[in-house]
Amino acid sequence: MSDPAVTGGSIGPLDIGRVMAALPHRYPMLLVDRVEELIPDQRIVAIKAVTINEEFFQGHFPGRPIMPGVLQVEALAQAAGVLAVESLGLAGTGKLVYFMSIDGVKFRKPVEPGILLRLEVEFVQKRSRVCKFAGKAYLGDELATECEFTAMIADPPSA
Repeated sequence: MSDPAVTGGSIGPLDIGRVMAALPHRYPMLLVDRVEELIPDQRIVAIKAVTINEEFFQGHFPGRPIMPGVLQVEALAQAAGVLAVESLGLAGTGKLVYFMSIDGVKFRKPVEPGILLRLEVEFVQKRSRVCKFAGKAYLGDELATECEFTAMIADPPSA
């Protein structure tokens, strides 16, 4: 029987349980709340609900809360991690997706609490151990952040 979340080559939506099965990240570093659409070997659309309860807003910045740019890029990378794990059939294997490089990052709009940050990531190049991605984060229809990054699929460090 087919997976009820799979329709026409597209997977989704995926709830937080499926996201957590694909990623090792946990609170407060889990930055993907839901996957709206995942097309294996192609692209993912995920959501990060940005709330005032995020710990980083206490210091970034008092009186003018803005999500740090590095965390916006991390959210895009985590969405890419879900895409890679689902596309390569790695869920449950313990494999991790590690950053190797980040290129061409541009921050175009501040990301403030109370919004749904839409994370769109696509494969630029996919190999069994190294993948390159292009990512964009949107506030509604407005581009907030864009970058390209490369990641490596590897075993977790030994204990």
